[in-house]
Amino acid sequence: MAAQSELASHGAESVLPAIWLHPFDTMAAMTSLDPSQGIVALTAALVDIESVSGNEQTITDAIEHVLQAIPWLELWRHHNSLVARTTLGRAERVVIAGHVDTVPLHSNLPARDDGENIHGLGSCDMKGGVAVGLTLASTLAEPVRDVTYVFYEAEEVEAERNGLTLISAVRPEILTGDFAVLMEPSNARVEAGCQGTLHVDVSTWGRRAHSARSWNGVNAIHAAGEVLSRLAAYEPRQPVIDGLRYHEGLSAVAIRGGVAGNVIPDACTVSINYRFAPDRSEAAAVQHIREVFSGLDVAVSDSAPGALPGLDRPAASAFVDAVGGEVKPKFGWTDVSRFSALGIPAVNFGPGNPELAHTQAEYVPHSDLRSCLDQMTRWLS
Repeated sequence: MAAQSELASHGAESVLPAIWLHPFDTMAAMTSLDPSQGIVALTAALVDIESVSGNEQTITDAIEHVLQAIPWLELWRHHNSLVARTTLGRAERVVIAGHVDTVPLHSNLPARDDGENIHGLGSCDMKGGVAVGLTLASTLAEPVRDVTYVFYEAEEVEAERNGLTLISAVRPEILTGDFAVLMEPSNARVEAGCQGTLHVDVSTWGRRAHSARSWNGVNAIHAAGEVLSRLAAYEPRQPVIDGLRYHEGLSAVAIRGGVAGNVIPDACTVSINYRFAPDRSEAAAVQHIREVFSGLDVAVSDSAPGALPGLDRPAASAFVDAVGGEVKPKFGWTDVSRFSALGIPAVNFGPGNPELAHTQAEYVPHSDLRSCLDQMTRWLS
């Protein structure tokens, strides 16, 4: 779940040991995906196809193998992303999207079914959602809305590798629609909009010296105490937008400094992540952070905008009415922001608890899978 800033934290981990690069046979993976076996079995089969970011070819081949046999879909592939579209001439077109990649392995494959949940890498984030989208694509021949299904690569890494970014660079028109549903885990409830995210490095400087004669130097790590003091005193906003309360956050996520055990350090950098509400633009977020750390050396490393809930749009309102339940704000960045930038209102709606995403023990409940599939089917039927 991530913008460049959301994703960069995973980028350094995305290189797998060679032993894990292709643990599953490609042809076996293709034939293992059978939507007619049911949403639970399909989710487990998707989990069993390892697809850490950068290694999505096998799972994309397998999904393409399923979709090629569906007569009511037009299929287009770009690298390891797939777009499948109905062209029924309906008055409204909606986009249903999900990423097929995962964060790196952590001794959590193959999938395990305990009778209530599917456990395993990507089960929550977000192969359960992919399974819902794949089932809808392969079973709904006459939806009441035209549908564009998008199964895309590289969401968990740098923004420039993201499948939606790559598709929009060459065929932006293929992503157009009146409304989009991103099937990120949301406890099978609607989560509207998303936070923006900004990473900055705040650096302090000093002068090196031998630690036995520390008075001859200036300790940059000690000077970083001012950065930490401002963070500790910071009170984040909680703005209400479209009736939803968003919580902002300003957090140190890394600190780097030091030369050797006997050297006074001359440089220290505190890396800070700012999660800002979608009523604040990227430029306004940067300006705010410069004000918070006024007088200090601030360098922006990356950022991505949030997305307003857009619940006043007719298409969004109709979806919320169809699936029911209380709408929640989205805490975190998702590709809802990309659709928002394209002028397409979008929400997050998918099976699984987002708090389990990227954890070794992630799982997705059978009940969430069935609930999401049933609600989406009713909406499209």
